[in-house]
Amino acid sequence: MAARVLMYTKKQCSYCVMAEKLLQSKGVPQIEKIDIDDDSAMREKMMAQTGRRTVPQIFIGDTHVGGFDDLSALDKQGGLDRLLQGN
Repeated sequence: MAARVLMYTKKQCSYCVMAEKLLQSKGVPQIEKIDIDDDSAMREKMMAQTGRRTVPQIFIGDTHVGGFDDLSALDKQGGLDRLLQGN
């Protein structure tokens, strides 16, 4: 079973778009997106969960991957496919 993918995002975020495209290219059928533009409570929750203020912040299953650069690096190291498969 494929792992659940959650991404904190904003409307005008090119890194969010790149992260979404990379995940879709890996066959991720659905990304649960939380837009923090106008939701200060969700922004606070994201910062508490991740210790970061920037978007995207990506979770695959229970694993906090980080932002786009972290996602891309994980893919280049060969770990993204494994994580997406729930391993």
